[in-house]
Amino acid sequence: MSLDGTLQERVEHWFAQGTAAVGNKEAEAAFLELRSGLEAGALRAAEPDGSSLGWRVNAWIKRGILLGFRLGSLVEMGSPEGLSFVDKATYPARRFAAADGVRVVPGGSSVRAGAFVSKGVVVMPPAYVNVGAYVDEGTMVDSHALVGSCAQIGKRVHLSAAAQIGGVLEPVNASPVIIEDDVLVGGNTGVYEGTVVRKRAVLAAGTVLTRGTPVYDLVRGEVYKATAEMPLIIPEGAVVVPGSRAVNKGKGQEWGLSISAPVIVKYRDEKTELSLVLEDILR
Repeated sequence: MSLDGTLQERVEHWFAQGTAAVGNKEAEAAFLELRSGLEAGALRAAEPDGSSLGWRVNAWIKRGILLGFRLGSLVEMGSPEGLSFVDKATYPARRFAAADGVRVVPGGSSVRAGAFVSKGVVVMPPAYVNVGAYVDEGTMVDSHALVGSCAQIGKRVHLSAAAQIGGVLEPVNASPVIIEDDVLVGGNTGVYEGTVVRKRAVLAAGTVLTRGTPVYDLVRGEVYKATAEMPLIIPEGAVVVPGSRAVNKGKGQEWGLSISAPVIVKYRDEKTELSLVLEDILR
C-alpha cells in the first residue's frame, strides 16, 4: 500500500486487512491521523450536505474508528491512587487546556479520544462523550448526559440532566443521531437509532424517540415515522412531549392499555424562548 494514498484510502485498506493490521505501524499511523482529525473537528462521521436528509454519513470514518478498536490493546490508565480504568490504548480519555475554551467541571465526566468538543461547551459531572461524537460551540452537556459514538450535536444545544443521545458504529452505513442547532433536550429524554432533530426543536423531559416511534403532530395533523430510506425526523421548532395512544384491539383494548406516543403540541414561540433565558446566564 502506497504511503501517498489519501487518508480515506489508507483507512479503508487497513480496515479490510482484518487482524493482519494489528501491530502494523502504517495502520496505526493512519488511525492516529484519523483520530486527530476527529478531535480537531476536521473530520466528521456525518456532515451537512444538500441531500433530502440534509446530512451525509461518512461510513469510512466509522470504519476508521472500528480500526482503532482492532489495533488497540488493553492497558491500565489513570492513577492507581485515584481514578483508574482499563481500556483500549488507542482510546484514552481526552485532556483539555484552558486555551481550548471547554469547561469540564470536576466530578467524574469523561471525553474519549476521537471526539470533537468545540469552544464554549460545558460538560457537567458526571457526563460522557464517546468517540466520533461532534459537539459544537456553546452546547451544554448536563449531569448524567450521554453523547454516544458518532452523534452530531449542533450549536447552543442543551442536553439536560440524564439525556441519552444514542451512538452508532455498526452498521457503518447507518446514520447517527443528529441534534441540530439550538435544540433543547429535556431531562431523562432518549434519542436513538439515527433520529434527526431539526433546529430549535424542544424535547420535553421524558420523551423517547427511536426508529420505530411514530410522532403525532397535533398542530399540522401529521404522523412522522421512519422509513426504510429515512430516519425519524422531528420538524424544526417542534415542541415534543411524552404522550400515549390507546391500544384498540385484542387484550390491550380489553384491559384498557395504552402505549407511549410522543406528541408535538406546538411550535416554538416567544413564550418558549423566555423559558430558555436562564441557560445563557448559567454559561
